[in-house]
Amino acid sequence: MNNPKTIKNFPDKVSLESGKKYFWCTCGLSGKQPFCDGTHKVAGEFKSLHFEVAETKDYFLCNCKKTKNPPFCDGSHK
Repeated sequence: MNNPKTIKNFPDKVSLESGKKYFWCTCGLSGKQPFCDGTHKVAGEFKSLHFEVAETKDYFLCNCKKTKNPPFCDGSHK
């Protein structure tokens, strides 16, 4: 698998709701970063990451695609 495209070297702060399904972009090609818009299907190498959160609050989602805790930023961009 090729390396994903890095869009930004900092996370996006997003408000997420518990009980709702989200899809994080793993390829870096989505026009709706940090969320998936299905663009990965053209490249055929990546799959979006489905996730949910336990608590409704603000979260920092990774944009560099190097996190060891996807989809959440762990500071790997530094």
